[in-house]
Amino acid sequence: MIDVNAHILLIYTGGTIGMVENPETGSLEPFDFSHLNSHLPELQRFRFHVDHIVFNPVIDSSDITPEHWKKMVHTIESNYNKYDGFVILHGTDTMSFTASALSFMIENLHKPIVLTGSQLPIGKLRTDAKENLITALEIAADKDELGNPIVPEVCIFFQNDLLRGNRTTKVNAENFNAFKSYNYPNLGKSGIQIRYDRKIIHQPDFDKKTAFHYRLDTRIATLKLFPGIERQTVETILALKNIKAIILETYGSGNAPLSPWFVEAIRETVKRGVIVLNITQCNIGMVDMQRYETGRELLKAGVISGFDATFETAITKLMFLIGHKYEKEDIKIRMRVPMVGEITRLEDRTNERL
Repeated sequence: MIDVNAHILLIYTGGTIGMVENPETGSLEPFDFSHLNSHLPELQRFRFHVDHIVFNPVIDSSDITPEHWKKMVHTIESNYNKYDGFVILHGTDTMSFTASALSFMIENLHKPIVLTGSQLPIGKLRTDAKENLITALEIAADKDELGNPIVPEVCIFFQNDLLRGNRTTKVNAENFNAFKSYNYPNLGKSGIQIRYDRKIIHQPDFDKKTAFHYRLDTRIATLKLFPGIERQTVETILALKNIKAIILETYGSGNAPLSPWFVEAIRETVKRGVIVLNITQCNIGMVDMQRYETGRELLKAGVISGFDATFETAITKLMFLIGHKYEKEDIKIRMRVPMVGEITRLEDRTNERL
Protein backbone atom coordinates (compact mmCIF):
# COMPACT_ATOMS: atom_id res chain seq x y z
CA MET A 1 0.00 0.00 0.00
CA ILE A 2 1.63 3.23 -1.17
CA ASP A 3 1.14 6.09 1.27
CA VAL A 4 -0.39 8.91 -0.77
CA ASN A 5 0.84 11.39 1.83
CA ALA A 6 4.40 10.06 1.80
CA HIS A 7 7.35 12.37 1.33
CA ILE A 8 10.39 10.78 -0.32
CA LEU A 9 13.86 12.31 -0.63
CA LEU A 10 15.76 11.44 -3.81
CA ILE A 11 19.55 11.78 -3.36
CA TYR A 12 21.61 11.82 -6.55
CA THR A 13 25.26 11.07 -5.82
CA GLY A 14 26.33 10.38 -9.40
CA GLY A 15 26.44 7.49 -11.81
CA THR A 16 25.08 6.51 -15.19
CA ILE A 17 21.43 6.83 -14.19
CA GLY A 18 21.63 10.62 -13.96
CA MET A 19 23.36 11.21 -17.27
CA VAL A 20 21.99 12.62 -20.53
CA GLU A 21 23.67 12.86 -23.89
CA ASN A 22 24.83 16.29 -25.06
CA PRO A 23 23.26 16.58 -28.53
CA GLU A 24 26.20 18.64 -29.82
CA THR A 25 29.17 16.66 -28.48
CA GLY A 26 27.61 13.24 -27.88
CA SER A 27 29.24 13.12 -24.44
CA LEU A 28 27.35 12.21 -21.27
CA GLU A 29 26.60 14.98 -18.79
CA PRO A 30 24.63 15.10 -15.52
CA PHE A 31 21.09 16.27 -16.17
CA ASP A 32 19.35 19.01 -14.25
CA PHE A 33 17.22 17.33 -11.59
CA SER A 34 15.00 20.37 -11.41
CA HIS A 35 13.77 19.14 -14.82
CA LEU A 36 13.29 15.57 -13.59
CA ASN A 37 9.63 15.52 -14.58
CA SER A 38 10.52 16.26 -18.21
CA HIS A 39 12.67 13.12 -18.31
CA LEU A 40 10.22 11.10 -16.25
CA PRO A 41 6.68 12.41 -16.85
CA GLU A 42 5.46 9.24 -15.13
CA LEU A 43 6.45 10.82 -11.79
CA GLN A 44 3.58 13.28 -12.14
CA ARG A 45 1.20 10.35 -11.68
CA PHE A 46 2.61 9.61 -8.22
CA ARG A 47 0.31 10.56 -5.41
CA PHE A 48 3.20 11.15 -3.03
CA HIS A 49 5.73 13.97 -2.92
CA VAL A 50 9.34 13.64 -4.11
CA ASP A 51 12.09 16.15 -3.30
CA HIS A 52 15.67 15.86 -4.48
CA ILE A 53 19.22 16.70 -3.40
CA VAL A 54 22.13 16.55 -5.84
CA PHE A 55 25.71 16.09 -4.68
CA ASN A 56 28.01 18.84 -5.89
CA PRO A 57 30.14 17.68 -7.51
CA VAL A 58 28.56 14.39 -8.51
CA ILE A 59 30.76 11.34 -7.95
CA ASP A 60 31.71 8.58 -10.32
CA SER A 61 31.15 5.43 -8.27
CA SER A 62 34.73 4.27 -8.81
CA ASP A 63 35.79 7.41 -6.89
CA ILE A 64 33.56 6.67 -3.87
CA THR A 65 35.34 6.84 -0.50
CA PRO A 66 34.19 6.51 3.12
CA GLU A 67 33.98 10.32 3.21
CA HIS A 68 31.20 10.13 0.64
CA TRP A 69 29.41 7.52 2.75
CA LYS A 70 29.56 9.92 5.67
CA LYS A 71 28.08 12.66 3.48
CA MET A 72 25.21 10.37 2.49
CA VAL A 73 24.53 9.45 6.11
CA HIS A 74 24.67 13.11 7.15
CA THR A 75 22.21 14.01 4.38
CA ILE A 76 19.82 11.33 5.61
CA GLU A 77 20.24 12.27 9.27
CA SER A 78 19.60 15.96 8.51
CA ASN A 79 16.37 15.09 6.71
CA TYR A 80 15.35 12.00 8.64
CA ASN A 81 12.32 13.46 10.36
CA LYS A 82 11.02 15.17 7.20
CA TYR A 83 10.72 12.14 4.97
CA ASP A 84 9.15 8.69 4.99
CA GLY A 85 11.83 7.10 2.83
CA PHE A 86 14.99 7.76 0.85
CA VAL A 87 16.16 6.76 -2.61
CA ILE A 88 19.87 7.06 -3.40
CA LEU A 89 20.92 7.17 -7.05
CA HIS A 90 24.42 5.71 -7.28
CA GLY A 91 26.84 4.33 -9.84
CA THR A 92 26.74 0.55 -10.06
CA ASP A 93 30.45 -0.26 -9.66
CA THR A 94 30.59 0.37 -5.90
CA MET A 95 26.88 0.38 -5.04
CA SER A 96 27.20 -2.83 -3.00
CA PHE A 97 30.02 -1.31 -0.93
CA THR A 98 27.90 1.77 -0.21
CA ALA A 99 24.80 -0.24 0.65
CA SER A 100 26.83 -2.42 3.02
CA ALA A 101 28.50 0.55 4.71
CA LEU A 102 25.23 2.44 5.19
CA SER A 103 23.59 -0.62 6.74
CA PHE A 104 26.15 -0.47 9.57
CA MET A 105 26.40 3.32 9.84
CA ILE A 106 22.64 3.77 10.38
CA GLU A 107 21.60 1.79 13.44
CA ASN A 108 18.00 0.71 14.04
CA LEU A 109 16.81 2.17 10.75
CA HIS A 110 13.04 2.81 10.75
CA LYS A 111 12.65 3.89 7.12
CA PRO A 112 13.50 2.51 3.68
CA ILE A 113 16.77 3.51 2.08
CA VAL A 114 16.69 2.19 -1.48
CA LEU A 115 19.78 2.40 -3.66
CA THR A 116 19.38 2.12 -7.39
CA GLY A 117 21.09 3.03 -10.62
CA SER A 118 21.16 1.89 -14.20
CA GLN A 119 23.31 0.39 -16.91
CA LEU A 120 22.16 2.97 -19.47
CA PRO A 121 21.65 6.75 -18.96
CA ILE A 122 18.16 7.99 -18.29
CA GLY A 123 18.08 9.81 -21.62
CA LYS A 124 18.68 6.69 -23.73
CA LEU A 125 15.75 5.12 -25.54
CA ARG A 126 16.24 1.58 -24.15
CA THR A 127 17.30 2.69 -20.69
CA ASP A 128 16.68 0.66 -17.56
CA ALA A 129 16.92 3.86 -15.52
CA LYS A 130 13.24 4.79 -15.61
CA GLU A 131 11.90 1.46 -14.35
CA ASN A 132 14.57 1.22 -11.64
CA LEU A 133 13.94 4.74 -10.37
CA ILE A 134 10.14 4.60 -10.48
CA THR A 135 9.99 1.28 -8.65
CA ALA A 136 12.59 2.36 -6.07
CA LEU A 137 10.46 5.39 -5.26
CA GLU A 138 7.36 3.20 -4.91
CA ILE A 139 9.21 0.85 -2.53
CA ALA A 140 10.37 3.81 -0.44
CA ALA A 141 6.74 4.96 -0.11
CA ASP A 142 5.17 1.55 0.55
CA LYS A 143 3.65 0.99 4.00
CA ASP A 144 1.80 -1.88 5.61
CA GLU A 145 -1.72 -1.95 7.00
CA LEU A 146 -0.52 -0.36 10.27
CA GLY A 147 1.25 2.50 8.50
CA ASN A 148 4.77 1.13 9.02
CA PRO A 149 7.30 1.03 6.16
CA ILE A 150 7.34 -2.37 4.48
CA VAL A 151 11.10 -2.35 3.90
CA PRO A 152 12.80 -0.49 6.78
CA GLU A 153 16.34 -1.41 5.77
CA VAL A 154 19.11 -0.45 3.37
CA CYS A 155 18.43 -2.27 0.13
CA ILE A 156 19.20 -2.27 -3.57
CA PHE A 157 16.54 -2.37 -6.25
CA PHE A 158 17.73 -3.33 -9.70
CA GLN A 159 16.05 -5.00 -12.69
CA ASN A 160 12.97 -6.26 -10.82
CA ASP A 161 14.95 -7.53 -7.80
CA LEU A 162 14.75 -6.01 -4.32
CA LEU A 163 17.83 -7.17 -2.41
CA ARG A 164 19.25 -6.66 1.08
CA GLY A 165 22.05 -4.17 0.46
CA ASN A 166 24.71 -5.87 2.55
CA ARG A 167 24.10 -9.19 0.78
CA THR A 168 24.69 -7.93 -2.76
CA THR A 169 27.50 -8.10 -5.28
CA LYS A 170 27.71 -6.62 -8.75
CA VAL A 171 27.95 -9.54 -11.15
CA ASN A 172 27.29 -8.12 -14.61
CA ALA A 173 28.78 -5.12 -16.40
CA GLU A 174 26.75 -5.50 -19.60
CA ASN A 175 23.24 -6.75 -18.87
CA PHE A 176 20.48 -5.09 -16.90
CA ASN A 177 20.49 -7.72 -14.13
CA ALA A 178 23.66 -6.30 -12.60
CA PHE A 179 23.30 -7.45 -8.96
CA LYS A 180 22.84 -10.74 -7.16
CA SER A 181 22.30 -11.81 -3.58
CA TYR A 182 23.62 -15.35 -3.64
CA ASN A 183 23.29 -16.32 0.00
CA TYR A 184 20.08 -14.54 0.96
CA PRO A 185 16.75 -14.56 -0.88
CA ASN A 186 15.22 -11.52 -2.56
CA LEU A 187 13.30 -9.22 -0.24
CA GLY A 188 10.87 -8.65 -3.06
CA LYS A 189 10.22 -8.92 -6.76
CA SER A 190 8.75 -6.39 -9.15
CA GLY A 191 6.30 -7.54 -11.80
CA ILE A 192 2.74 -6.46 -12.41
CA GLN A 193 2.83 -5.81 -8.67
CA ILE A 194 5.67 -5.47 -6.18
CA ARG A 195 5.62 -8.66 -4.11
CA TYR A 196 7.48 -8.59 -0.80
CA ASP A 197 8.71 -11.54 1.24
CA ARG A 198 7.89 -9.88 4.54
CA LYS A 199 9.07 -12.70 6.79
CA ILE A 200 12.72 -12.13 5.76
CA ILE A 201 12.74 -8.31 5.83
CA HIS A 202 14.69 -6.90 8.77
CA GLN A 203 12.52 -5.18 11.37
CA PRO A 204 13.80 -2.46 13.71
CA ASP A 205 12.75 -1.67 17.24
CA PHE A 206 10.32 1.17 16.57
CA ASP A 207 10.39 2.09 20.28
CA LYS A 208 14.08 3.01 20.04
CA LYS A 209 15.56 5.89 18.10
CA THR A 210 17.65 5.55 14.97
CA ALA A 211 21.36 6.27 15.56
CA PHE A 212 23.81 7.57 12.97
CA HIS A 213 27.51 6.67 13.07
CA TYR A 214 30.45 8.22 11.26
CA ARG A 215 33.59 6.49 12.51
CA LEU A 216 35.32 4.32 9.92
CA ASP A 217 38.89 3.01 9.77
CA THR A 218 40.32 1.91 6.42
CA ARG A 219 43.50 0.25 7.73
CA ILE A 220 42.55 -3.07 6.16
CA ALA A 221 44.33 -5.21 3.57
CA THR A 222 43.17 -8.14 1.47
CA LEU A 223 45.01 -11.29 0.46
CA LYS A 224 43.39 -13.30 -2.32
CA LEU A 225 44.86 -16.77 -2.66
CA PHE A 226 45.68 -18.43 -5.96
CA PRO A 227 47.66 -21.57 -6.86
CA GLY A 228 51.34 -20.72 -6.94
CA ILE A 229 51.11 -17.54 -4.90
CA GLU A 230 54.64 -16.52 -3.93
CA ARG A 231 55.80 -16.67 -0.34
CA GLN A 232 57.21 -13.15 -0.68
CA THR A 233 53.84 -11.83 -1.83
CA VAL A 234 52.04 -13.36 1.14
CA GLU A 235 54.60 -12.23 3.69
CA THR A 236 54.76 -8.71 2.25
CA ILE A 237 50.99 -8.24 2.54
CA LEU A 238 50.81 -9.79 6.01
CA ALA A 239 53.67 -7.58 7.23
CA LEU A 240 52.14 -4.27 6.14
CA LYS A 241 52.58 -1.67 8.86
CA ASN A 242 49.66 -0.15 10.74
CA ILE A 243 47.22 -2.71 9.35
CA LYS A 244 44.42 -3.60 11.78
CA ALA A 245 42.80 -6.40 9.80
CA ILE A 246 43.38 -8.62 6.78
CA ILE A 247 40.67 -10.27 4.73
CA LEU A 248 41.87 -13.66 3.55
CA GLU A 249 40.02 -14.77 0.42
CA THR A 250 40.28 -18.55 0.46
CA TYR A 251 39.11 -21.49 -1.60
CA GLY A 252 35.86 -23.40 -1.23
CA SER A 253 34.63 -23.61 2.36
CA GLY A 254 37.56 -21.61 3.70
CA ASN A 255 40.59 -23.64 2.66
CA ALA A 256 44.18 -22.49 2.18
CA PRO A 257 47.61 -24.07 1.54
CA LEU A 258 49.04 -26.28 4.28
CA SER A 259 52.60 -25.17 3.57
CA PRO A 260 54.33 -24.67 6.94
CA TRP A 261 55.61 -21.23 5.91
CA PHE A 262 52.06 -20.09 5.03
CA VAL A 263 50.44 -21.28 8.24
CA GLU A 264 53.29 -19.82 10.31
CA ALA A 265 52.98 -16.46 8.54
CA ILE A 266 49.27 -16.36 9.37
CA ARG A 267 49.93 -17.38 12.97
CA GLU A 268 52.56 -14.64 13.44
CA THR A 269 50.21 -12.05 11.93
CA VAL A 270 47.50 -12.95 14.44
CA LYS A 271 50.04 -12.82 17.29
CA ARG A 272 50.88 -9.22 16.25
CA GLY A 273 47.27 -8.30 17.02
CA VAL A 274 46.03 -8.20 13.43
CA ILE A 275 42.55 -9.64 12.83
CA VAL A 276 42.53 -12.18 10.00
CA LEU A 277 39.06 -12.82 8.56
CA ASN A 278 38.42 -15.80 6.31
CA ILE A 279 35.90 -15.37 3.48
CA THR A 280 35.42 -17.67 0.53
CA GLN A 281 36.05 -16.79 -3.10
CA CYS A 282 32.89 -18.74 -3.98
CA ASN A 283 29.72 -16.75 -4.58
CA ILE A 284 27.48 -19.39 -3.03
CA GLY A 285 28.11 -21.10 0.30
CA MET A 286 30.06 -20.21 3.40
CA VAL A 287 33.27 -20.69 5.29
CA ASP A 288 33.38 -23.81 7.46
CA MET A 289 36.89 -24.17 8.87
CA GLN A 290 35.95 -27.38 10.66
CA ARG A 291 35.27 -29.30 7.45
CA TYR A 292 38.80 -29.94 6.15
CA GLU A 293 42.28 -30.06 7.64
CA THR A 294 43.36 -26.92 5.78
CA GLY A 295 40.55 -24.94 7.40
CA ARG A 296 41.25 -26.39 10.82
CA GLU A 297 44.86 -25.23 10.58
CA LEU A 298 43.69 -21.68 9.93
CA LEU A 299 41.33 -21.94 12.89
CA LYS A 300 44.21 -23.06 15.12
CA ALA A 301 46.28 -20.14 13.86
CA GLY A 302 43.64 -17.70 15.12
CA VAL A 303 41.78 -16.92 11.88
CA ILE A 304 38.08 -16.08 12.32
CA SER A 305 35.26 -17.10 10.02
CA GLY A 306 33.41 -14.66 7.82
CA PHE A 307 30.70 -17.29 7.22
CA ASP A 308 28.82 -16.25 4.05
CA ALA A 309 29.71 -12.54 4.10
CA THR A 310 30.30 -10.84 0.78
CA PHE A 311 33.62 -9.12 0.32
CA GLU A 312 31.80 -5.78 0.36
CA THR A 313 30.19 -6.54 3.71
CA ALA A 314 33.36 -7.98 5.23
CA ILE A 315 35.42 -4.89 4.52
CA THR A 316 32.80 -2.29 5.47
CA LYS A 317 31.89 -4.08 8.71
CA LEU A 318 35.56 -4.19 9.68
CA MET A 319 35.90 -0.49 8.84
CA PHE A 320 32.95 0.22 11.12
CA LEU A 321 34.08 -1.90 14.08
CA ILE A 322 37.73 -0.82 13.93
CA GLY A 323 36.63 2.80 13.52
CA HIS A 324 34.63 2.54 16.73
CA LYS A 325 37.77 1.34 18.53
CA TYR A 326 36.37 -1.90 19.86
CA GLU A 327 38.92 -4.18 21.46
CA LYS A 328 40.33 -6.86 19.19
CA GLU A 329 38.56 -9.71 20.95
CA ASP A 330 35.30 -7.78 20.87
CA ILE A 331 35.67 -7.21 17.12
CA LYS A 332 36.28 -10.92 16.59
CA ILE A 333 33.04 -11.71 18.44
CA ARG A 334 31.06 -9.05 16.57
CA MET A 335 32.33 -10.27 13.20
CA ARG A 336 30.81 -13.66 14.00
CA VAL A 337 27.40 -12.23 14.94
CA PRO A 338 25.00 -10.58 12.44
CA MET A 339 24.35 -6.91 13.16
CA VAL A 340 21.77 -6.24 10.44
CA GLY A 341 21.31 -9.57 8.71
CA GLU A 342 24.60 -9.39 6.82
CA ILE A 343 25.68 -12.98 7.55
CA THR A 344 24.21 -16.37 8.27
CA ARG A 345 26.19 -18.21 10.90
CA LEU A 346 27.11 -21.82 10.25
CA GLU A 347 25.12 -23.04 13.24
CA ASP A 348 22.04 -21.12 12.05
CA ARG A 349 22.24 -22.69 8.61
CA THR A 350 22.73 -26.14 10.17
CA ASN A 351 19.62 -25.63 12.30
CA GLU A 352 17.63 -24.65 9.18
CA ARG A 353 18.43 -28.02 7.64
CA LEU A 354 17.31 -30.04 10.64
